[in-house]
Amino acid sequence: MFTGIIEAVGKVASIKASGGDATVRIASGKLDLGDVKLGDSIATNGVCLTVTELHGDGYSADVSGETLKRTGFAKLKAGSPVNLEKALLPSTRLGGHLVSGHVDGVAEIESRHNTGRAIEFWVKAPPALGRYIAEKGSVTMDGISLTVNAVEGARFMLTIVPHTQGETTIKDWQPGSQVNLEVDLLARYVERLLAPSLDKTETVTLDLLARSGFLK
Repeated sequence: MFTGIIEAVGKVASIKASGGDATVRIASGKLDLGDVKLGDSIATNGVCLTVTELHGDGYSADVSGETLKRTGFAKLKAGSPVNLEKALLPSTRLGGHLVSGHVDGVAEIESRHNTGRAIEFWVKAPPALGRYIAEKGSVTMDGISLTVNAVEGARFMLTIVPHTQGETTIKDWQPGSQVNLEVDLLARYVERLLAPSLDKTETVTLDLLARSGFLK
């Protein structure tokens, strides 16, 4: 598990295809690997990867065919910047939200505008994921925990403050950029729990949550 609070921006040192999957080597930059062991997890652009090898300047991991299909990893190349976060500890501050590192799909940046010192982005999610995105809820974009400020169908808006711009790859996002999207895992579990109560046309509403015993 992760929090979506990025600890460092690294770079892809190499990515090598092998059959239907790949092996990636990451130069981890300022990320402290002193407490990382083989088999530990590191979120790399939001993808939970298992460390298979440690180097003086980073780590290697295997990337499955499923991950290549579901994420933007297939488009990464040597030199591509990536957001990094080590798995959380019981003592870790949960500054973002609970993030699994299991990417749901790839979203696209539609627009980018400066508003004061912040940057406003409109993002288009895959249509099937739109129902999991709520105004003032959380999403994970390339591993970054972000707050949704507006929703229109499967489109949503983010407002990025200067600190986040400086500590992540967000400053490089432009219209047309493809980003890994993980929706709030709580939304998925609520839907699963309510599935027996839903007919094919019904959506999750406050009234439905109340009728199902989630609200009093």
